[in-house]
Amino acid sequence: MQRRTTRVLAASAATLTALSVAACGGGDSGGGGSSGGDGDSLLIGTSDKITTIDPAGSYDNGSFAVMNQVYPFLMNTPLGSPDVEPDIAESAEFTSPTEYTVTLKPGLTFANGNELTSSDVVFTFERMVAINDPNGPASLLYNLDSVEATDDTTVVFTLKTADDQIFPQILSSPAGPIVDEDVFSADSLTPDDEIVSGNAFAGPYVITDYEINSLVSYQANPDYQGLLGAPKTENVDVTYYADASNLKLDIEQGNIDVAFRSLSATDIDDLRGNDDVEVVDGPGGEIRYIVFNFDTQPYGATTSEADPAKALAVRQAVADLIDREEIADQVYRGTYTPLYSYVPDGLTGAATPLESLYGDGEGGPDADKAAQTLQAAGVQTPVQLSLQYSNDHYGPSSGDEYALIKDQLEATGLFQVDLQTTEWTQYSEDRTADVYPAYQLGWFPDYSDADNYLTPFFLTENFLGNHYEDQQVNDLILQQASTPDADERTALIEQIQQLVAEDLSTVPYLQGAQVAVVRSGVEGASDTLDASFKFRYGALSVG
Repeated sequence: MQRRTTRVLAASAATLTALSVAACGGGDSGGGGSSGGDGDSLLIGTSDKITTIDPAGSYDNGSFAVMNQVYPFLMNTPLGSPDVEPDIAESAEFTSPTEYTVTLKPGLTFANGNELTSSDVVFTFERMVAINDPNGPASLLYNLDSVEATDDTTVVFTLKTADDQIFPQILSSPAGPIVDEDVFSADSLTPDDEIVSGNAFAGPYVITDYEINSLVSYQANPDYQGLLGAPKTENVDVTYYADASNLKLDIEQGNIDVAFRSLSATDIDDLRGNDDVEVVDGPGGEIRYIVFNFDTQPYGATTSEADPAKALAVRQAVADLIDREEIADQVYRGTYTPLYSYVPDGLTGAATPLESLYGDGEGGPDADKAAQTLQAAGVQTPVQLSLQYSNDHYGPSSGDEYALIKDQLEATGLFQVDLQTTEWTQYSEDRTADVYPAYQLGWFPDYSDADNYLTPFFLTENFLGNHYEDQQVNDLILQQASTPDADERTALIEQIQQLVAEDLSTVPYLQGAQVAVVRSGVEGASDTLDASFKFRYGALSVG
């Protein structure tokens, strides 16, 4: 099938009109508007950050929050469910053990008037793999061998291994937004302003005004034919805050309607006592963890004192010393809970190998054990450890979180920690360029399955890019993804967790809930704070 070479690009009238509420957007210091929604509109505040709205170039919550509103997916999760169903697809099924066939709904279009056909679908996935951006989600497509359009509405995905239990979920993940081949570049990231001016959207909303990490304005897309249906609110404006304390102040004062990500635990606790707002809690799939770069960590492969045994001992000592309970209680006041697993509690296959392997064997720290581990490996103490965290991406409590981790490591005299912080836009580039020997990351799941906490981190070619590889782990991850028997697959997932706990390329330590704060009269937050972990603006309304 030949790619279309000419189509009409229709400019959105909304993009040619000044946004009436633009003055409400946050500036350099952050800050919301002068008033909330009026029934036909909502104003949402967040301290998240956008990296890019090109799906090939970002794999973070702030960027994906935009993509969920404006791009169509072949598969998606209905409100209230983690299970995927066809979105702009009419049907999707395995037509052979290695072929997944998707049939699009007829008459699909992008908001600019361009037809949305199987050619765009092929283009979407081929460019994702070809670009393979280090900050993008291409690693999720590890099992994709090829994609072919057999006619204008039919796409066949050929997979490398048979019986892939995960692939339908991946089509709903950050690897799955369908893009317009006449707007996006085939071999490089497309600038955000070109995407917006091209009106290359076919999700529930289109973007009518875009100032990155300041203000994004959305308008309901009348041509959306997907699973989620028409948005309940016609216009949504999202203002971005540099300071989460201003986000709290504006939701209290009624200057915004919704605050979603990321208020401090103290602020959330305080807001629970405010009669003018409601704190809405949802199931938690978020985790926090420390990543070790196997090249640049102490005794890493490219250091002058490279020694795999000593490098492992350093990682083990860190795992012995972290007091998860103290971090959860002192910093997060119970909005996060201790995590001893690579798969969070509540998902099938979750195990707790870190609890028994490290510290006192019951979840607490053990300084004597850490000292013995380092001494047995011949590691001189104090170990000089450079530890990095982001000061603006994981909420205002990250500074307290990592100050406490530094104290926990240094209190024993076994470590001397050089703690540094960087803003997310630079951080996301530096971490994949081997700048940080050890650093903070959080994970917001792409789909509700244990695989999403294993594949991106531990396959040989993984999202972390931290030079960890273990062939046995790699093979077991591929095996579990194609094992249809539920019990057998669960056993494989548990085995993988045990092996990666012994290697310690990452040290998970916290699991958190989803929290939104809404003004009186705002409805629908509980509907979208579901186990899909996608915050869909179209579910929100003002009563």
